[in-house]
Amino acid sequence: MKEYSDIVKTQAQAQVYPGTASGRVQWESPSNIAIVKYWGKYPGQIPANASLSMTLKHARTRTGIEYSFHPGIKGPELEFLFEGKQAPAFSGRIGKYLQSIQSCLPWLAQTKLKVSSENTFPHSSGIASSASSMSALAAGLCAIEKELTGLYEHDDFYRKASFLSRLGSGSASRSVYGKMAVWGRTAAWKDASDEYAIPVLSMHNDFEGMKDSILIIESGEKEVSSSLGHDLMKTNRYAETRFEVAENNMQRLAKVLEAGDMGQFIDIMEYEALQLHAMMMTSTPGYVLMKPNTLEAISRIRRFRRETGTAIGFTLDAGANVHVLYPANEKEKARAFIREELASLCENGRVIEDEMGEGTTEV
Repeated sequence: MKEYSDIVKTQAQAQVYPGTASGRVQWESPSNIAIVKYWGKYPGQIPANASLSMTLKHARTRTGIEYSFHPGIKGPELEFLFEGKQAPAFSGRIGKYLQSIQSCLPWLAQTKLKVSSENTFPHSSGIASSASSMSALAAGLCAIEKELTGLYEHDDFYRKASFLSRLGSGSASRSVYGKMAVWGRTAAWKDASDEYAIPVLSMHNDFEGMKDSILIIESGEKEVSSSLGHDLMKTNRYAETRFEVAENNMQRLAKVLEAGDMGQFIDIMEYEALQLHAMMMTSTPGYVLMKPNTLEAISRIRRFRRETGTAIGFTLDAGANVHVLYPANEKEKARAFIREELASLCENGRVIEDEMGEGTTEV
């Protein structure tokens, strides 16, 4: 069976483009929080294990792209603005990304792009923005290609957007789809792929509208980047065991999501969060991204759940912040607890309220 990347490149070589064209597209895409973590990868942004995430609703990136296609342009030419200002670091990363995907989008070589991007959340808030920003950009590029060539049915568009998102940021592949998404080959979802994400189509109503209160324990840049963390998995002596555990948790979650077993969902989610940070601590060199208030928040969440029976649990990103997840019917109790017991642990008392949302959309 042909790899999807080969199909994309074959189609790209066969495309006929107009003499000249110009226009503007604008797409918006959310961040997501992984329930089963992607940690460790192979060349070409191929994940070492499958992952599952919940798509967020309010933490989004909006990206507008003005384009001019002309045979005389030696592109891709790029002008990039982040929230109305020049952003050389971001511009450099996007420029390299555009160069890297020309075999998939050959029209880029004759295109000038002006990309304007803005987040609905502060860049330094501790919410990972690469998933939302790269998926919004990839969807915009697919939209331009559609205008140039007339390509794409609905499902094909989102699959290619997910594929291109992955090449910019692995977790961005999942942000294309709403509610929950799976990325990486796994026995739990037969259609899952290492090259793009797929939506979770079978899920119990109890998971619909799940809430996520994000405790900003510490904002700003992490001491160790996620890219370096992935690289350190190559020499981590526990890596293969970790990948086996992740696959087992994917298979368990497939059943849990269908059954509506919130208790098992929380157990798996918390185990995954702690194992992610265990992999960081057992890398060479080892490092710790959790802070004292991260640990205190975890302790208080577990005590509250034990004492009240409330279906509330935590997961962690690759940093100090804590995502507190709970079903919609626990909202009042959970948020009162967060205000009274957890907000004081956050930097400047900051808690960002979010919830399950839809994926990438045109705006």
